[in-house]
Amino acid sequence: MYKKSALDPRTLTAESSSSYPEPYRSRVMPREKRRLGDAFGLTKIGINLTTLAAGKESSMRHWHTHEDEFIYMIAGEVVLRTDAGEELLRAGMCVGFAAGDANGHQLINRSAAPAVYLEMSNRVEGDTTYYSDADVDLVWNGPLAPGKYARRDGSSF
Repeated sequence: MYKKSALDPRTLTAESSSSYPEPYRSRVMPREKRRLGDAFGLTKIGINLTTLAAGKESSMRHWHTHEDEFIYMIAGEVVLRTDAGEELLRAGMCVGFAAGDANGHQLINRSAAPAVYLEMSNRVEGDTTYYSDADVDLVWNGPLAPGKYARRDGSSF
């Protein structure tokens, strides 16, 4: 656990990984996350400083059964995609997503430069993530495959 009261996020290791199975993994990678919440030993909320490369997606369009999410744009711009359509988010803008709201969301970096944002969510055991688009046959921690990614019918990748 981190013992200081403050830190420079740039001193944290930037993780570049994704647990998505293909063909979804290549849509989000590369992306970098600096796990600010973990650096302070936070257990109830997750906070990441994320850099999304040009041309990449933050995730597949999704929603959570038990976790709230909040995004604050620091630099660059992304397109927010929801059931309502698309909206441009620029530095200084923010957006939130309530747990249980089945309006899936994702960020897409269509610009030529990286975008940087803070992503925050509560950590709730038993949360299930559903993916909204018909061409994304994916569920995380679903009732048919707890603790892993699976297809909507529960079959493995």
